[in-house]
Amino acid sequence: MTGRPFLAVIQYDGGGFAGWQRQPVDRTVQAELEAVLERLMGRRTAATGAGRTDTGVHALGQAVSFQGAERWAAQPSDLRRALNALLPREIWVQQVHLMRPGFDARRSATARRYRYLIGTDEAAASPFRRPYEWALGQPLDVSALERAAVTLVGEHSFRGLAAAGVNTTHYRCRVALAQWAPRADGAGMAFTVEADRFLHHMVRFIVGTMVDIALGRRPPADFPTLLAATDNLAASPPAPPQGLYLEAVRYPTDLYAEEFTS
Repeated sequence: MTGRPFLAVIQYDGGGFAGWQRQPVDRTVQAELEAVLERLMGRRTAATGAGRTDTGVHALGQAVSFQGAERWAAQPSDLRRALNALLPREIWVQQVHLMRPGFDARRSATARRYRYLIGTDEAAASPFRRPYEWALGQPLDVSALERAAVTLVGEHSFRGLAAAGVNTTHYRCRVALAQWAPRADGAGMAFTVEADRFLHHMVRFIVGTMVDIALGRRPPADFPTLLAATDNLAASPPAPPQGLYLEAVRYPTDLYAEEFTS
């Protein structure tokens, strides 16, 4: 049965999921969404995510494509309301767009943006904050973080700052933005990074290594060295998953079947 291509922009609290991707036993975001899509479409409906977030990682703007029934094409907002009425409370559909034929949330993306939150104050240990940030609880050398971030911009091989992937054909990624900034609540730091693609655990390895440099645990010169490394053996341990958010995914505007303003 054919359908029309749709894009859903979703948010989720990753704490209760074993990541985005469907698993044989564990609860995942993809499985929950596909179960609801099957109810609404009357058939099994595959959902493709732009990024395969890991266990405990959150999303503010995960992009998901699927083939929807023709009857939803006229009013995608009705489909959004129907999805939200049936999805578990940890998942919320922010937008639904009708897309042009051939759209694929993963392959059509031109950029992805992640944000990582670190709590540097004592109150980061609060049970209302710990599940949503790295509760580091100690100050960081902000200038060291900023210098390391500048090094990231451009095209590099991230073999030294990512998990070893058996299916990875190449490790090169083009980073358009890498920036540390004080959090608006004054409780720590936020790291924003945007690139054309990301490797498995890449952002977490980057943050973990930058934090070690900012704490004086390793010299700043290590960071550019890791960008030239052929393995990840010298990288710091990856930062905890709960501080990481998939913030946004970008697509060419001509892929939207409706008028779209970014």
